[in-house]
Amino acid sequence: MSKIVVITGAGAGVGRATASEFARNGCDVALLSRDPERLEHATAELRRFGIRALPIPTDVADAAAVEAAADRVEQELGPIDVWVNVAMATVFAPIHLLTAEEFRRGTAVTYLGQVHGTMAALKYMRPRNRGSIVSVGSALAYRSVPLQSIYCGAKFAIRGFLDSLRSELYHDKINVTLTAVDLPAVNTPQFDWARNKMGRKAQPVPPIYQPEVAARAIYFGAFHPRRQIWVGLPTVKAILANRIAPGLIDRYLAKFGYSGQLTTEPSDPDAPGNLFEPVAGAYGAHGRFDAQARSTTWEMFTSRHRNALWAAVAVGVLAGAHLMAKRLKV
Repeated sequence: MSKIVVITGAGAGVGRATASEFARNGCDVALLSRDPERLEHATAELRRFGIRALPIPTDVADAAAVEAAADRVEQELGPIDVWVNVAMATVFAPIHLLTAEEFRRGTAVTYLGQVHGTMAALKYMRPRNRGSIVSVGSALAYRSVPLQSIYCGAKFAIRGFLDSLRSELYHDKINVTLTAVDLPAVNTPQFDWARNKMGRKAQPVPPIYQPEVAARAIYFGAFHPRRQIWVGLPTVKAILANRIAPGLIDRYLAKFGYSGQLTTEPSDPDAPGNLFEPVAGAYGAHGRFDAQARSTTWEMFTSRHRNALWAAVAVGVLAGAHLMAKRLKV
């Protein structure tokens, strides 16, 4: 029998690539996202794999809408086996240029969206005592960067939520697994449609990975649960470097964190952003960085056999911190 999978943020970016990965492997997929037209296009692509695909226009910031979507999946596709929380929204700007309303909305989508999705999944998974929930996180859930305080704060909050929930599931002896998949910079439309107050186009900090790399890690985590899966060497380095020398990283990002996230191309100050409303257009999984993005990474190996590599990575991080300190003195 096919597994039934729900994916939030499935209209574009990592969510879109993840939906394709599950469908390619024979899973029936429910796609949740805000833009109905984009969802219909994604659904048509998935049905070519011979699976059932159900598009449900949903704003994950609306808890009732997410619960209604889960109810519909159960009625039309069957019992939910896997729930994947991907949806996010952000603004590229320093904190003094942000509004309280932008913080509320970005947090409601990126953090509360995962809370709402998880609660909707647990409504059905707890009574059945089975299921898999995958939370898409980021290296920025461990090491914040300038210009992305909304996103980083939300990703940090997700970690706290999952840790509390994991202990509660253990206490109640509920066999529902929680896997956090922490990603590096990914080539998605986020950098074209996110609200941007910097006057220059945003970019993922290289090295950049294709969304299919993230999708394969998410698929693996759904059926081979781990507490965490770190994808890409930049994720490993960011997390470990922050544990070793957070103050040094603060100063390094003060010097290089702005330029690393911005191109030299001017951005359109009147361009629509997707914070409050979806941006129309034929967006898919990929952004505009195909020429720079990598299609593979060996670091998924480290997530499965991480202990054997801790010492080697720690040495590498220390060496990198030394070089970073030298650059700051230049």
